[in-house]
Amino acid sequence: QVQLVESGGGSVQAGGSLRLSCAASGRTFSNYARGWFRQAPGKEREFVATTMWSGGSVYYADYADSVKGRFTISRDNAKNTVYLQMNSLKPEDTAVYYCAASSAAGVVRTKEEYNYWGQGTQVTVSS
Repeated sequence: QVQLVESGGGSVQAGGSLRLSCAASGRTFSNYARGWFRQAPGKEREFVATTMWSGGSVYYADYADSVKGRFTISRDNAKNTVYLQMNSLKPEDTAVYYCAASSAAGVVRTKEEYNYWGQGTQVTVSS
């Protein structure tokens, strides 16, 4: 049974940092895209960042414009884990953050392309 489990969420003041982790079990995701999405109350789930396999040991990252320069996605395939380092947090970053995995090729930014999802972790940024 495949499971994705997020951790690292919490409450922080604006300007602070958090690091989210997403540990996978049940299969290996080294050649899958691993992404992060978020959903604020009353809003659609939106793309945040993804790290995509390009072949061999090469991976590329892609970010939503709203987090570019502040968030960094990384992965440790040996641990089957993906991370999201979030710096310079803003109140508008407040949301439930979900990790996901996709077997689709190319740039994978839409939630419909992701096969597996975690349960989410709350991030709250106060002003």
